[in-house]
Amino acid sequence: MASSGPKLDGLRRRQLGGSYRTGAEHYDRIRPGYPNDAVDWLFDIPSLAGRPAASVSVADIGAGTGKYTAALASAGFAVRAVDPSADMLAQLSRSLPNVPAVQGTAEHTGLPDSSLDAVTVAQAWHWCDPVASAREFSRILAPHGFAGLVWNQLDVSVPWVHRFSRIIHAGDVLRPGFRPELGPELKLQEFHTTSWSVAMTPEDLAELAQSRAYYLSAPETTRSKVLANLSWYLYEHLGHVPGEELQLPYLTFTWRAVRA
Repeated sequence: MASSGPKLDGLRRRQLGGSYRTGAEHYDRIRPGYPNDAVDWLFDIPSLAGRPAASVSVADIGAGTGKYTAALASAGFAVRAVDPSADMLAQLSRSLPNVPAVQGTAEHTGLPDSSLDAVTVAQAWHWCDPVASAREFSRILAPHGFAGLVWNQLDVSVPWVHRFSRIIHAGDVLRPGFRPELGPELKLQEFHTTSWSVAMTPEDLAELAQSRAYYLSAPETTRSKVLANLSWYLYEHLGHVPGEELQLPYLTFTWRAVRA
């Protein structure tokens, strides 16, 4: 499969990524978590067979408010969180007080050499420099270690969701055939898809739109247009009513990468 997906130059990556430096409480409240199936698949490998989960050391890089970190902690792994945003990490620590959390980036984690069984990056690899990050992951992973690259994506095969994604400018909807770009120190090994859904109201969908990087980095006129278009679509075109429970379908894509 060809590598295709969100293409961001370094400046635009920093601009959009910087939109998440604040607003952690809202992000944590409205963004979905991750299905257990995706975590179970990622860690179901021979090198970890028979090992207690508590002995498996994992760093969740770009952890944000801890959505994927929570899934790792729930599975029992010895997980630590790394993120550049102090605001996001403060929210993570309120939710997961027993998880060590430090500021850092995928390119400069500050973690010791060969100290980890796995690193994970959920909903954040497109903000990272893939070459510098792969080099850093190779440094901090043990020889048997691996990286998990994870995306939650709206299931745009469902027509109403496809239009919803266009209205809110969901930039992380991956193109068919997408493969994450990596530096030479890592190579993709396997891929897994999980299909699931989360209950949301029309009001929740509007808040979800307001948690996206496109909205957060846009001028007020653009923000107003997005919300007006979304309101028309949900209430007038689709006929939903305030407070109605909808099932928003998602796909979780998980890649496992190993040291090259």
